Amino acid sequence: MSVEPENRHHPRLEGKVIIVTGAGSGIGKATTELFQQHGATVIAADLTGADHRADAGNEEDIVRLVSMAREQHGALHGFFANAGISGGLASIFEQTVEDWQEILRVNLIGPFLAIKHAAPVIKEQGAGSIICTASVAGLRSGAGGPAYSASKAGVISLVKTAAQQLAGSNVRVNAICPGLIETGMTEFVYERARAKGQEDRLGHLNPLRRGGVPREIAQAALFLASDESSYVNGHALVVDGGLSSSHPFNRQDYGRTAI
Repeated sequence: MSVEPENRHHPRLEGKVIIVTGAGSGIGKATTELFQQHGATVIAADLTGADHRADAGNEEDIVRLVSMAREQHGALHGFFANAGISGGLASIFEQTVEDWQEILRVNLIGPFLAIKHAAPVIKEQGAGSIICTASVAGLRSGAGGPAYSASKAGVISLVKTAAQQLAGSNVRVNAICPGLIETGMTEFVYERARAKGQEDRLGHLNPLRRGGVPREIAQAALFLASDESSYVNGHALVVDGGLSSSHPFNRQDYGRTAI
């Protein structure tokens, strides 16, 4: 696996002010670093490990972040609503109402709040981009727990609805659907595989036969945050090594699968 080196001679976010939630680790941290490399001023927010402490599912905290962008930097050009929680892999019959409420609060209400409060301010700049982290778990079952999967399906629907409701504003709203990425959220999966000597099995269900790294999702976020994606709107961009390109099948029964 390789990630292309950055072309520092052509920063793609020069002069832009962007809020990133869930910025303390994993995808959010990698995206914050990449955005900064490309000239953006990033307001990095998380419950821990970031410059600004914020709960992505708390309306007061989101209002404060948006106000900070306007008051301290005079503008807001983008918002990456990335913060999320997994809630584990318990079944529908094992999860409680409280489990669902908290997962939906962070994973779905969080992006809603980002759109609600950031879009009007971004519109003032003439154009901009809101990106929400969804998941392949929101596309079909088998990639996450029930509440997590439902919340991410909600995010995919939300960005489509928001794109329509923002028609004429030049504020674009898109989602990223990561596959298996090595982050704090998936750490238990990687640790379990390594303990069993099965690390080579991680990501084996997708055609690239590997898991991804946060930087690969950050590259997708960079594209969606930049003017290069100026005609991409209301879209869920899947970054999963090809996992969701097929229904489950046995490769041995599927004919020739490799050259």
